[in-house]
Amino acid sequence: MPLNTINRRDALALMGSALAVPAWALDIKAADALQQEAAGQTVYFNAWGGSDVINRYIQWAGQKVQQLYGVRVEHVKVSDAADVVKRVRNEKLAGKKDGTVDLVWINGENFLAMKRESLLHGPINELLRNYTWVDTQGKPTTTMDFAEAVDGMEAPWGMAQLTFMADSQRVPKPPQNIAELLAFAKSNPGRVTYPRLPDFHGTTFLKQVLLDLNTDPKAQRPAFYQSATPQAVERLCKPLWEYLDALHPHLWRAGKQFAQSAAAVRQMMNDGELLFALTFNPNEAANEIAANRMAASVMSYQFPGGTIGNTHFVAVPFNARAKAAALLFADFLLSPQAQARKADIAVWGDPTVLALPKLPAELRALFDSKPLPGQVLSSTPAIAEPHGSWVGALEAQWIKRYGIA
Repeated sequence: MPLNTINRRDALALMGSALAVPAWALDIKAADALQQEAAGQTVYFNAWGGSDVINRYIQWAGQKVQQLYGVRVEHVKVSDAADVVKRVRNEKLAGKKDGTVDLVWINGENFLAMKRESLLHGPINELLRNYTWVDTQGKPTTTMDFAEAVDGMEAPWGMAQLTFMADSQRVPKPPQNIAELLAFAKSNPGRVTYPRLPDFHGTTFLKQVLLDLNTDPKAQRPAFYQSATPQAVERLCKPLWEYLDALHPHLWRAGKQFAQSAAAVRQMMNDGELLFALTFNPNEAANEIAANRMAASVMSYQFPGGTIGNTHFVAVPFNARAKAAALLFADFLLSPQAQARKADIAVWGDPTVLALPKLPAELRALFDSKPLPGQVLSSTPAIAEPHGSWVGALEAQWIKRYGIA
């Protein structure tokens, strides 16, 4: 069946309107060729598998592309994208042209490694018709990934910004900056913690503290957006270690142990063991409240001075066996229909990468929603991630300093 017929049918089913013609249908000849190549292929999508909410969304997306294109999606659940990078790297060293990864959920230091080692296929964004809807102006992290130019080598999938959570009935005035957080921890010993590194939430917390302690935009901030040198790490991280040395004795288990993940921290907050949690999804509390997994009194907020924000992406390895099918799947993940479903707090609540004003009214209406429970109290600036090379430097020094592997 021609792609334009399939897409129109899918648009009707999803939106109930014959007026909505997806962006995929704009270049029928090229789309038909890609669809013919992809037919019958299986996309091995290597993506974090630690969330039932996200896993169900990926399953739904896989079902949709199978209906649309006859393409099967196999979610290969991974705990760390760095393991996927290592696998693709080893395949390249072994000369393996038919790789085991067709699409990978990635960003930051892992993208930096794959891009610099020529482990990616691309540019791909120029091949994705739904990329035309991406907000590259208002959301600059869709084109700069941890201070590294994307250059079309990965497709944006969702937005993230460091967000804190606290139960307003127990914590009516939560800390609004890192100085207040230290004071809060001292006043509530054992009731605060953060995930142990290399969990990316824990690493992000360290980066937030690091940037907040180095606020001089001329003398200090620029260094974080360049490759991390040993000299820069030693000079600029000194205030970070001093801050953590002061904070840790007041944390859960006196800072001698750390939770395995942000999900574990959130659960301990739900259980009353902790008073404070963190997430990278501003809508996570709303999702949890809507699912009756979190008290309705929990509020999300960000530091008024801003918190670290980024974009997460999908990318195709250089030796992917099902490149055509991977591109079709990546394009579907960028579609207004898929992005709107992902943004729905009843589904996932992951913020969209699309520029809603660009969309036709009938597509923009897919994103209409009621006020969120536990929503962020006020919008705060998203602080750009430091260069990806800072991640490994911070994690290595944290583990060495605190002796926790």
